[in-house]
Amino acid sequence: MVMGTDHLILGQLTDHITGKILPDTHDERIRQEIARLLTDKKGFLKSEIMPRRALTVDVDGKTGTVTADFIIGIDKRPGMVIMYGPGSVVSRQRPALSMARLLAERIIPVAVITNGRDAVIMDTDSGKTIAEGMAGILSRNELQAMMDAAPGRVLLPEKREKEARILFTMEILTRKE
Repeated sequence: MVMGTDHLILGQLTDHITGKILPDTHDERIRQEIARLLTDKKGFLKSEIMPRRALTVDVDGKTGTVTADFIIGIDKRPGMVIMYGPGSVVSRQRPALSMARLLAERIIPVAVITNGRDAVIMDTDSGKTIAEGMAGILSRNELQAMMDAAPGRVLLPEKREKEARILFTMEILTRKE
C-alpha cells in the first residue's frame, strides 16, 4: 500500500476496457465495476467505450481539465457520457450535463453521474432525469434507439461558453479549494 497525494494506492489492476495496467485505488475499482456493467449487462462492446477522456476548458484566460470516465459511442457517434465521483450524485448533475454538451461537436444525448451505487441518467438536451439507479443506465439497444430519435444539436458559441463556465466553476475551481 502506498499513500499518494490524493488516493491510497493498493497496487495495480488491469483496465477492463483497454487492458492497460492502472493504479489500484478504491475509486478505480468502482470505475472498473461500471465498465463491467456496461459490457456484461448493458451489451456495449469494449470498442464502443472510451475511458478517461479529458476535456480542456478555457475560461477568461484560465485553463483546466475535466475527465469523463466513459464516453460510449455507437457507429463512431458519441451517445452517452458517464462521470463517476464518490459521495452524493446530486451536486454533480449540472457539471455532467455541461460535459455532455461540450465534449463533441454535437450534444451527446445522455449524461450519467454515478457514485457506483446511485446514478442519475439525464437527457442532455433538456437536462431532465430519464432514469435513476445503476439499473437505469441505458443498454446498448436503448441508447441506439435514443440516438436514432434525436441526432443531437449543435450548441451556439454563446451557449458553449456558458456551459464551459459552469463546468470550470463546478469541477475545476472546486478542486482547487
